[in-house]
Amino acid sequence: MENIFSYIIGLGASVMMPIIFTILGLCLRVKFGKALLSGLYVGVGFVGLSLVTGLLTSSMGPALDKVIKDYGLQLEIFDMGWPAAASVAYNTAIGAFIIPVCLAINLLMLFTRTTRTVNIDLWNYWHFAFIGSIVYFATDSLVFGFDAAIFCYMITLIMADRTAEKFQSYYEGMDGISIPQPFCQGFVPFAICINKILDHIPFFNKLDIDAEGLKRKFGILGEPLFLGVIVGCGIGVLAGYNIKDVLILGVKIGAVMELIPRITRLFIDGLVPISDATKKMISRHFGDRVKLHIGMSPALVIGHPTTLVVSLLLIPSILLLAVILPNNKFLPLASLAGIFYLFPVVLPITKGNVVKTFIIGLVSLIVGLYFVTNIAEAFTMAANFVSEQHPEDASVRIPDGFSSGAALDFASSILCWVTYHLFASIIGIVGIFVSILFLAGLIRWNYKKNNSDNHL
Repeated sequence: MENIFSYIIGLGASVMMPIIFTILGLCLRVKFGKALLSGLYVGVGFVGLSLVTGLLTSSMGPALDKVIKDYGLQLEIFDMGWPAAASVAYNTAIGAFIIPVCLAINLLMLFTRTTRTVNIDLWNYWHFAFIGSIVYFATDSLVFGFDAAIFCYMITLIMADRTAEKFQSYYEGMDGISIPQPFCQGFVPFAICINKILDHIPFFNKLDIDAEGLKRKFGILGEPLFLGVIVGCGIGVLAGYNIKDVLILGVKIGAVMELIPRITRLFIDGLVPISDATKKMISRHFGDRVKLHIGMSPALVIGHPTTLVVSLLLIPSILLLAVILPNNKFLPLASLAGIFYLFPVVLPITKGNVVKTFIIGLVSLIVGLYFVTNIAEAFTMAANFVSEQHPEDASVRIPDGFSSGAALDFASSILCWVTYHLFASIIGIVGIFVSILFLAGLIRWNYKKNNSDNHL
């Protein structure tokens, strides 16, 4: 069983999603050719996104690494990046069964009308396996590990339901889509609270600058492409590059900012036929009484201009703060490309306001650094185990000179931190009891909300 699911996950999103979309399309009575083409558009989108984020990492990584060494900024905890977290997730007993367990939970919640989301984003199931795995290593209990993974999964489905309406209204071409990814959903509480606070501050309640507003106000200076060039050149200068390498780095970062939104259009091209067929099927069988959401990856919308601008500005900001914040031991580097994934469900709350989104991102990441520092020991235990079992896996190896390893995704999320401490801290059984009560209340609330909308 473990080998089967490891093989499936090893295919990656670029292969898995075309297969899933083709099967889903056929089930929805979409013609085979059209269903296959939809899947291939999504698969090609993932390939393109991987290539572009790889360009960001390979271009900016060496420059930032040089800045860190030249200015003596190295901290104790090594940033292993999300590949290490995914490897930890899927190379344990939890990871071996996470897909069938979560699919069964999803079906149960659909039948009991406690969720509307059909989560087909199988690749991102590693997040649930990750929290389950580190709880397992911290408690030496498979039961606690699976409980933590299921708890996190059910909360994520509920949050996907509750954020779906705003998500679909805000983004073009996202009708019928929700985002059941815990890293993204974990930042929603910060976004709601900070957004409300800013709305009561005189200056901020009148501030309405989105990415398009930046372009109108500042012209070329507000273009994500130009901002990418400026930030890239600035990092090159700090790294002590010569003029040629500074300019090359600037153009490469500018290219990333320009290419991401073009690539994410492929996701929309692939989604539209499936989304339309889903709505027709539901209308045919249930009329207006039922509304379901297809749970998809946040990669669909990370090309939004506000996400690009804010992410780019946050990279140097969080690097500087990570060094000066007291008691923080984690310096994000390999994880920086993941900052784009903070904002898919935050933007509908801020309505794309660049300043509000930046403040929410900054506060979330500052708190997230402390979350990562706090659970780095459990992350390291799991990484060391996987490294012993799979010595060929370089992603989970912690270099000499570092006390431990961690990653922003998904360890910096409040959902990860709270779940970990509910199941792995000293409160033990009490934590499980509290989590059951909390989850029961949340499920009941979501059930009432779904039914009060007369959609389910």
